[in-house]
Amino acid sequence: MKFRVIFYKPLYFGIWKFLNFYSLADFTTGSRREKAILSFCATLPLRRVLSLPPSVAPVTAETLAVFRAFDRLRIFCAMESSDDEKDGANGKCMNNGQTPTCADGIKFVDDVLNGANDQCLENFRMEKHVFYKLCDILQAKGLLRHTNRIKIEEQLAIFMFIVGHNLRTRAVQELFKYSGETISRHFNNVLNAIIAISLDFFQSPSSEIPPEIRDDPRFYPYFMDCVGAVNGVHFPVIVGVDEQGPFRNKHGVLSQSVLASCSFDMKFHYVLAGWEGSSSDIRVLNSALTRQNKLQVPEGKYFLVDFKYANIPGFIAPYLGTPYGLLEYEDKFQPQDAKELFNHRHSLLQNMSERTFGALKERFPILMSAPSYPLTTQVKLVVAACALHNFIRDNNPNDSIFKMYEHEGFFVPQMEESVRVTTPPLDFEKPEMMGVGNGMVDSDVPFDAQQIEDTLKLRDAIAAEIWNDYVHDFPVTCV
Repeated sequence: MKFRVIFYKPLYFGIWKFLNFYSLADFTTGSRREKAILSFCATLPLRRVLSLPPSVAPVTAETLAVFRAFDRLRIFCAMESSDDEKDGANGKCMNNGQTPTCADGIKFVDDVLNGANDQCLENFRMEKHVFYKLCDILQAKGLLRHTNRIKIEEQLAIFMFIVGHNLRTRAVQELFKYSGETISRHFNNVLNAIIAISLDFFQSPSSEIPPEIRDDPRFYPYFMDCVGAVNGVHFPVIVGVDEQGPFRNKHGVLSQSVLASCSFDMKFHYVLAGWEGSSSDIRVLNSALTRQNKLQVPEGKYFLVDFKYANIPGFIAPYLGTPYGLLEYEDKFQPQDAKELFNHRHSLLQNMSERTFGALKERFPILMSAPSYPLTTQVKLVVAACALHNFIRDNNPNDSIFKMYEHEGFFVPQMEESVRVTTPPLDFEKPEMMGVGNGMVDSDVPFDAQQIEDTLKLRDAIAAEIWNDYVHDFPVTCV
């Protein structure tokens, strides 16, 4: 405490000197007071002023009035990039102990953006024209702006470098030569800006037949009413000790359950993040179907789901107790009955959701590392990553990361705790806590018995049609 008293005395007397320059009446009323405080606090370490220990000097009503005035203005001062300027003034952006500068970080961003597209993709996870377009959108909508020291391009670069390389603030701080506070502030600013426009990047499924089905005789006309696949996955999270119970999944790992509906061109229609890892798959899907911002299923259409979900209206699941999954040598595949053939065709289409998640995790490895952010930020990161995934897919479909996962036979290993789920973008509503059980309960499904029976008949009809055409085309293989 002695050190703090000695340290704060100059600040304390500086404030009193400033008060003596203006009369108390002028200082406590009118615009002159605001301008005076603003000009003065811009030259002081504001947070230290506000945490001035009472033991430094007698606390009078006048002193408290000054502190209250500073407190009202501190947020405004921070927004006006005073912290960015402090980085240089406090020596956080020094080059070999010489003139304060942040040239290293600026030069890094400029070198990447003036270099080859591959270099931008490697560092910022998207090619240059996509990066610049995103900057223009964020600026045009007033979500990001240039500060005195950091341009929008550099702000976005900081964010993309963190999420694209799973780096912590200290590592990025060394590269960009800004304080940890500045890095963290711009990271959150960009994250919130992307969340604010993310709904623009999610499109509901069309009622038209997807070309990936229409142009492939293995799937058309059998799956002509299918508009995509719904799946879920678990991403690791960090939560407080008191909150860990519901987030601990059946493997004992802390995770959030994320549900998404995917199109066959590797985009997300809908994303719901933030469910506790212990939540059952059907419970999360039910939430997606019944909440205000719900997953929309076009009339007369359906999504494909894997065996973790029930076969219910709007969702066609594979047959249980029958082999399911991609086969290494499809040319030698010889199904034994209609259910096995249906499951094989179903898996070929449903695997698109696996590959979509695979591309997402390849581009944004931070999702797989349980970043040490508040839970709300961890949830936002998932939604923002899916939105950016869609934005990049729309503006650069030939992106090399997408190319890696486009091939139908590309195997994407499933996490043991994978949970394919779906929900509306930007819906962070916290679900009520659930029990540990993962069983499928009838009350969790918002459909009556007749509706479920009709869906089972629809699946049987599709399987029978596929099998009849297969037997007609390949009679020898079915002997």
